[in-house]
Amino acid sequence: MEHIYFDNSATTRVDPRVAEAMMPYFDKWYGNASSLHSFGREASEALDEARERTANAIGSKSQEIVFTSGGTESDNLAIQGVAFANRDAGDHIITSAFEHHAVLNTCRFLETQGFRVTYLPVTSVGMVDPELVKEAITKRTILVSIMTANNEIGTVQNVREIGGISHDNGLLFHTDAVQGIGKLPLEVNKDNIDLLALSAHKFHGPKGVGALFVRKGTNLRPLVYGGGQERGLRSSTENIPGIVGLGKAIELSKLELEENVARMTSVRDRIIDGTLVGVTGCRLNGHRVRRLCNNANFRFDYIDGEALVLNLDVKGFATSTGSACSARSTEASHVLKAIGIESEHARGSLRITLSKMNSMAEAEAYLETIKEVVTRLRSISPVAMLSKQEGGA
Repeated sequence: MEHIYFDNSATTRVDPRVAEAMMPYFDKWYGNASSLHSFGREASEALDEARERTANAIGSKSQEIVFTSGGTESDNLAIQGVAFANRDAGDHIITSAFEHHAVLNTCRFLETQGFRVTYLPVTSVGMVDPELVKEAITKRTILVSIMTANNEIGTVQNVREIGGISHDNGLLFHTDAVQGIGKLPLEVNKDNIDLLALSAHKFHGPKGVGALFVRKGTNLRPLVYGGGQERGLRSSTENIPGIVGLGKAIELSKLELEENVARMTSVRDRIIDGTLVGVTGCRLNGHRVRRLCNNANFRFDYIDGEALVLNLDVKGFATSTGSACSARSTEASHVLKAIGIESEHARGSLRITLSKMNSMAEAEAYLETIKEVVTRLRSISPVAMLSKQEGGA
């Protein structure tokens, strides 16, 4: 049975062109970039080229790119780095209630260290109101951190406006753009961004490598100390194959952005429209228009999300209930609760996330299957049967 992969917000397949670019740095030019010999020089040149490609993709300077192990480390370096480096200036951070756990748990840690954090609410479709950002700013605020696009429901924020408000008040603005690369046109200068986190495996690069854009002049304290690599902000021998892969993947994402977004949007819209029309008791989570081109997130009445994912897997579809980082948690999604969905309904969610490699034929195959699976699960659901009996009484 052919399996269809619809969980691309969790991770993506490595583009064959990316894998090809990485290979020589495993078995030919495998030197340490800090070494003086030819192997080291070749690795150092590859590092510089990848840094340039990454910078070009987001409109920054190459010296403003710091390579990390992924999005989580990049978010931690940005938020902790700013907090501890600027503690004399202030101790207050503004973020939202439905950020990725890499941001939320970092902020909760900082609260144990004496910092104060404001967690802004979001609307029923997952939007952060820029006016609330403005109202939350105090004389002790040092950082605003709002994600570019939500990893579960796909809502895209007004990053440029929020960044502008931050700058108008002399504050640094950080955004977790892990889900945005390859799906949105991002330019750090136009979008008023001072710190931007990204992760290669979300846009067809390898796992275990990411980057943080750090605007020149930003005061940042490192998390890791050692040999002084990455301008002293992230010491450790560089992962040259992974960094080469990130550079190639982000370059392709930029070059092919318009084509890929158009393809994913058409497939996404077919999935959304077909599911809402074909399955009763189904609602879309998140903003219908300000939405990532690859994201469709639903909630189904009287259905357990995990049961739905497992039954779709048996039918050959890899989907999820929400963030892969909390997939094994028994708690309802904090994102869905933040937009006002009660726990019992939040547990009936299904997230479908596409990549440039998915097709319309795969969408049609899903639509042929989802109604059948939902109908069968409801037929054995005690809650659904009780509701049916009460409705007929």
